[in-house]
Amino acid sequence: MKKKNDISIRHTLMPWIGTILILGALLLATVACSHHDKEPKPDGCQLMKFNCSHPSVTRATETAFEQGDKVGIFVTETSAPLEIAGNVLNNEEVTFNGGAWTPKRNLPWGPGTYNVYAHYPRVDKVTSATDLPFAVCTDQRSDNGGKGYENSDFLHASALKVSASAEPVNLKFRHVMSKLQIRLIPGDDYEGDFPDNATIYIHNVYNQALIDLEAGTATKDGRSSTTTIVAHRNSNSLFSAIMVPQRMESRQPLVELVMGGVSYMYEAKFVFKPGIQHTVNLVVSKSPEQLKLEIGGEIQNWN
Repeated sequence: MKKKNDISIRHTLMPWIGTILILGALLLATVACSHHDKEPKPDGCQLMKFNCSHPSVTRATETAFEQGDKVGIFVTETSAPLEIAGNVLNNEEVTFNGGAWTPKRNLPWGPGTYNVYAHYPRVDKVTSATDLPFAVCTDQRSDNGGKGYENSDFLHASALKVSASAEPVNLKFRHVMSKLQIRLIPGDDYEGDFPDNATIYIHNVYNQALIDLEAGTATKDGRSSTTTIVAHRNSNSLFSAIMVPQRMESRQPLVELVMGGVSYMYEAKFVFKPGIQHTVNLVVSKSPEQLKLEIGGEIQNWN
């Protein structure tokens, strides 16, 4: 037989127990909508959406990315610096499906404002937020797997002080590296067309870089050694290579053209500027000793 005091105490506690359960449920719902490190419950939460545009595209609603391309996205609170881990989002994988950018999981907004940082191609393992090692390929020819040139072109985008009202967050990417475009021009004494097996080499350059994922900058890794980069062939007379931004202080062998078993070498000093396409013309004569190099223009947001 239950004592009268026990029944009285139970009736007294019941309202408080109900209140505690309701408050607990509300707290769990709030955590689910504001904490991004766990798999969230989307019910009642506004989810993050992203729209990524390529540097060669002028309108944010368009894209030059291909289906299956992946970007890595970090999100921090506005007042917090970007770190390797412990951010609101840490290198979240977002994939282009041909029409939209899709995260691997639901990403709910929390209250307040945030900074968004994105990079392409996505680096699977980020070891540093300020000095992330990245290398441009030394062989960027299209016939060598086809991805050496594309995978060397590191892109960065950021959107600062955004909130749940941003639908979607527009991320306009820009080139972090430099690009060298080389055009072959026949000299007065050159006869015939340029062969389809000509190769361009860029000598004495650094291909190892350190990336600041917050600032979106790349610097050469001076601890590494210089190397030679084989350029991508756009056509028989046009070649391109993605380069780490750097300054060649002294005159030394820079561009070498090899065709028909003959090597044409040009020595020069050069500054590869970040985010800039440098165009140079190689005027080719019969004699390899008469190779001339003409510096052309500089453009941003190249195709």
